[in-house]
Amino acid sequence: MADENDTNARQARASRDDRLKSALRENLKRRKAQARARAASADPSQVDDGSLDEGTAGQDRLDKTGDRKTSG
Repeated sequence: MADENDTNARQARASRDDRLKSALRENLKRRKAQARARAASADPSQVDDGSLDEGTAGQDRLDKTGDRKTSG
């Protein structure tokens, strides 16, 4: 009887491990697909200085007080 319980516990553990392996494998596939999609659709509005606004990229800006604030 103790052997039966031990066998059942091992089978349950193996079944759980298989489910986790499968879930992790699918999760990895999904994350890789998302990363490939993000890399393929690089944001064209992103410019060299890191500004997302194409109109003001690399230009001087005004801070809250109205003084010029250089980018960078």
